[in-house]
Amino acid sequence: MNSDTKTCCLQSSLLYALHLFPSLWCLKKERKEIRLLLTLLPLLPHPASLLVETLAGIYRRFKACSESGKSLICIEQYSILSSLGDPKLLRRCLLAARQHAFDVHSKLVLSAWLRYERREDDLDGVSPMDCSRFILECPKAALVSGYDPNSIYDHCKCYQGCTKSTNSQIYKGNELLKLEEDGDIYFCVDNEEINCVRFKIAALSRPFKAMLYGSFMESKSYKIDFSQNDISVEGMRAVDLYSRTRRVDLFSPKIVLELLSFANRFCCEEMKSACDIHLASLVSSMEDALDLIEYGFEKRANVLIASCLQVLLRELPSSLYNPKVMKIFCSFEGRERLASAGHASFLLYYFLSQVSMEENMVSNATFMLLERLRECATEKWQQALALHQMGCVSLERKEYGSAQCCFEAASESGHAYSLAGMARCRNKQGQQYSAYQLMSSLISKYKAVGWMYQERSLYNVGKEKIVDLDTATELDPTLLFPYKYRAVSKLEEKQTRAAISEIDRIIGFKLAPDCLELRAWFFIAIEDYESALKDIRALLTLEPNYKMFHKQVRGDMLIELLSHKVQQGSQVDCWMQLYDRWSSVDDIGSLAVIHQMLVNDPGKSLLRFRQSLLLLRLNCQKAAMRCLRLARNLSSYEHEKLVYEGWILYDSGHREEALARAEKSILIQRSFEAFFLKAYTLADSSLDPESSSYVIQLLEEALRCPSDGLRKGQALNNLGTILVDCGKLDQAATCYMNALEIKHTRAHQGLARVYFLRNQRKTAYDEMSKLIEKAHDSASAYEKRSEYSDREMAKNDLNMTTKLDPLRTYPYRYRAAVLMDDQKEIEAVEELTKAIAFKPDLQMLHLRAAFYESMGDMDSALCDCEAALCLEPNHIDTLDLYNRAQDRAINPQEMHGVSAIAGWHSSCSQGTNHESRKIPSPATNKIP
Repeated sequence: MNSDTKTCCLQSSLLYALHLFPSLWCLKKERKEIRLLLTLLPLLPHPASLLVETLAGIYRRFKACSESGKSLICIEQYSILSSLGDPKLLRRCLLAARQHAFDVHSKLVLSAWLRYERREDDLDGVSPMDCSRFILECPKAALVSGYDPNSIYDHCKCYQGCTKSTNSQIYKGNELLKLEEDGDIYFCVDNEEINCVRFKIAALSRPFKAMLYGSFMESKSYKIDFSQNDISVEGMRAVDLYSRTRRVDLFSPKIVLELLSFANRFCCEEMKSACDIHLASLVSSMEDALDLIEYGFEKRANVLIASCLQVLLRELPSSLYNPKVMKIFCSFEGRERLASAGHASFLLYYFLSQVSMEENMVSNATFMLLERLRECATEKWQQALALHQMGCVSLERKEYGSAQCCFEAASESGHAYSLAGMARCRNKQGQQYSAYQLMSSLISKYKAVGWMYQERSLYNVGKEKIVDLDTATELDPTLLFPYKYRAVSKLEEKQTRAAISEIDRIIGFKLAPDCLELRAWFFIAIEDYESALKDIRALLTLEPNYKMFHKQVRGDMLIELLSHKVQQGSQVDCWMQLYDRWSSVDDIGSLAVIHQMLVNDPGKSLLRFRQSLLLLRLNCQKAAMRCLRLARNLSSYEHEKLVYEGWILYDSGHREEALARAEKSILIQRSFEAFFLKAYTLADSSLDPESSSYVIQLLEEALRCPSDGLRKGQALNNLGTILVDCGKLDQAATCYMNALEIKHTRAHQGLARVYFLRNQRKTAYDEMSKLIEKAHDSASAYEKRSEYSDREMAKNDLNMTTKLDPLRTYPYRYRAAVLMDDQKEIEAVEELTKAIAFKPDLQMLHLRAAFYESMGDMDSALCDCEAALCLEPNHIDTLDLYNRAQDRAINPQEMHGVSAIAGWHSSCSQGTNHESRKIPSPATNKIP
């Protein structure tokens, strides 16, 4: 059979399977969803109705506890906020934990954890042990005990040359050179005599002092036989040398290890410490760590153990696959050895178990690490979390009896979500009705939230199942499973277009790979291969190694097969398509076009950069950073690499370093992207008139440099924003008009703002209507248009915004403020509460606290303030409200009228959106 025939047969059989896929998915959907939902189980220690109270309690405890206890409270906060899936919020918890870490062990674990969380941001050639130049993640700084929270974000000193001088060269190869002082005592080892200075040897330890100056016979001797003390001639010479110089960096590692053993035997604490520190400085690879950590355990060299442990942690997840590493971490004996050195903790095993669960949830290593986690748990929440995670792993391993025991124990420790795990276990053991009853009791016990109904739906059938799923969506419109189930159900009823519309609802606000995959199958079912191909290309942009059809088919193989069904254009055609889709704000379509272009030109760094911009707009931070890193690594030009490095540094929070990269790039070659990066970085702050003028100049310089219309449209849009902020409305309008001429559709939004500031409200409204007509994704356009219409029309636009994207918080805040102004206080609070149940947003918590204060409910106001401050401790408006509410709680006084609209205006001025890299502006959002 020739290759063409094989391809044809494979294509026919695969496409036949693809047509069957929706039915197959339907048959397995519950089993598959149990695994998907299972990944959430370890992360939700409390029902959402208790989340605000829990966060408030954490904030109170954090403020009241000693400095030494704050780091662990931050880790508890991390465990609770994990359920929200916000990587920036979780990183902030880890940063705070590292900031308040006192001891070396906590520092090295947290530094490694922070390093692990951003491991995909590294450039080519960067080792896990390389220093990021900041104390926060510096491997050497982590090995220094002490607490200085103010220096946590400072540069470290790793890159500064640090040398020591000495009066005489001691060793040259193996030759002992002339010393400054003649000895007065000989130590005999293997027929060799080592000339030493008596008082300097005596100064090494109390045992030596007693031996050489006490009542022992050695105090009268000038020759002492040391052959029976497990020390070599070279080792004894090193002892003499150390006694004279107090240095160990002159010796080979083998000799230093011998000195360490000698120091242990004769209680030479200073020598032991020097050897410990020196050996620790030599550990740079996993091989070094595994070789030296055994010496560390044997000789109780805690700094060496810490250094080896740090390397093993910073090599995660690859070190998980080394049997020697797993023996150290997983076994009971390994934990005991770590504990004896002060390096076994809940923090360590929490980090290790999280990594292991991500890699392989059902592995023996994962379960053993969770057992160690439970053994290290000292507080109730730690026990509950460990037991719950053990239950999840046992359930996934189909060990249902063991899983149920773990879930029951976790539930008794206060982990309410473990009841869902118990229900799953009962269902797996054939007790479906019992599982249903258990979930029903959970719903009746707590204020019901979406995930509870979603869980109960697993044990329901027919219409009742759909009712539970619909209720889950009503309470929490961000849950994905109900949409997917309804979509497949509609497909079973031959309503394919309705099924696609159901999945469209998810993809409109959350770009989940499995949802893109499901929609692609639906398109294949109706033979819309072009749309299917678009979704698969977008999916592979998010996860390049994604396997489809129950992990049976590689995505690139499916693209190849479907390409035969769709006419493929040239690279020029792709550029034209990209312009069209970019201008219609079809971000998924734009991703698909760029993916196709990269197949033809995989080394094109510019295209990788474009990918990162689109992914940021779609709120896919992790994938965006991967593309940005690839852009840098693939670039052949130094000035381009500097720009991409600048964006990586900017996204990592290192603004000054990003600015330095932009300036260095401009010195090499004046380019659009370098000027744009510099302008963007400078604009990311409150601009005074002089700074605004400079940013305008930089953007104008960028526009003079060669670039394409897509980028120039963005620059014109950003320039218009700065000009509006400076009050130069005519110039701004010109910029927006020029941007629209090159199909930068988002410029309608800026132009609408200009009209509004000219008191042309109707024209502004019409301008936003044009954007809504053109934009494929129009949730933000509806939200912005609401600012230019009357109250009733604004409510309609914001209702549409919520329907298209329930994650946007501005509509909830607006509706709540309107209700508050209409003196419908309970309804106003309920509007916010409904959204806080699935998205405890800082601004919504702040606004609800302000409402509670105006209603005289100081306890609720304080609770919301504390929960908000737990998310963002330095939020000035919330701090002011918190202090005011505290004063009123202590000193009740006559109620004064509070304007809800005033509170709403303050809270909403930082409207939430999903477009990253914004030049701050009261009305316009940007991407780079």
